[in-house]
Amino acid sequence: MSNIPANLKYLDSHEWARVESDGTVTIGISDHAQGALGDLVFVEVPEVGRALTKGGAAAVVESVKAASDVYSPVSGEVIANNSEALSATPELVNSDPYGGGWLYDLVPSDAGSVAALLDAAAYQATLGE
Repeated sequence: MSNIPANLKYLDSHEWARVESDGTVTIGISDHAQGALGDLVFVEVPEVGRALTKGGAAAVVESVKAASDVYSPVSGEVIANNSEALSATPELVNSDPYGGGWLYDLVPSDAGSVAALLDAAAYQATLGE
């Protein structure tokens, strides 16, 4: 069974979003997604300053099995990314998907947009767990 923290919001495409105390949103992929992908060998995150659209491709994660797009749960501007850590050790996404394996931070264009995402129970239901 996947680890699905209750304090996060989710997309049914397996991305998570966490609203930080300053209103920014941290994005990553879920424990379920990293488990399905297998050992990650490469992670490409969006550059700082890039404008993302909700549901649009934002990043790429590549495993020994396949490469997969990561979609942005909300629209906004990227203000930070985890490229330094993930270029050296992409497997951080496997070992710590909700911590050190985060992908990027953005300032949402609509502060309320995160509330419309799936909560932990609804996301778990999409997994059939």
